[in-house]
Amino acid sequence: MTSQAPTPAYRRLSVEERRSQLLEAALSLFAHRAPEEVSLDDVAEAAGVSRPLVYRYFPGGKQQLYEAALRSAAEDLEHCFAEPPEGPLSERLARAVDRYLAFVDQHDAGFTALLQGGSVVETSRTTAIVDGVRRAAAEHILDHLGVKDPGRRLRMTVRMWITAVEGASLSWLDGGKEPPLDELRDWLVEQFVAMLVVSAGRDPQTADVVQAALVLEGREGALGKLARAVLPVIGDAARLL
Repeated sequence: MTSQAPTPAYRRLSVEERRSQLLEAALSLFAHRAPEEVSLDDVAEAAGVSRPLVYRYFPGGKQQLYEAALRSAAEDLEHCFAEPPEGPLSERLARAVDRYLAFVDQHDAGFTALLQGGSVVETSRTTAIVDGVRRAAAEHILDHLGVKDPGRRLRMTVRMWITAVEGASLSWLDGGKEPPLDELRDWLVEQFVAMLVVSAGRDPQTADVVQAALVLEGREGALGKLARAVLPVIGDAARLL
């Protein structure tokens, strides 16, 4: 007589575990569909629970659930730019951008709906959440630059680059995820370096940042490769000096 394997005992989820389960289900749906196309029934089905249970945890309905999912995604993105302050700046930025782009790739077309607005469920609260990600990213970048009291030009340069990263990510999704991620990463790091150099011509604080960063950069690093790629293009500009 063969014995059957015991049926796994049912374990009741704690409040936090259940809430996390619902958020994961919602994020999975929002990752590939615009929020207005996702219903609470969809979330309940994805989580394997009933619609009333979803309402029990999110009595504000889909709007509350979307904002909670957005905060969860925002926390992941905020951590993308956290990096130990060691080694060349370009290498640290490359690792941070790798994590950011991995998030974009994972969430696919839903990246627009999740973090870039344009949805019918967008409110001042969701806009504040998204802007919080940008501000947190800017603070991480300024930490990488070793600046405790950034001036207006340097802070503006960093925020402009973050906007450029977002725009490039959206264009990358719209363009069928081309070029390859590693090429996009390198180009974005080079864009940041170029923006710093341009700002350094007008701002002493940024000039100090660039000079300090160059000390740690090697010839085969991102800055060295950028210099060798750009110099032939602007070589004729020497006559303007």
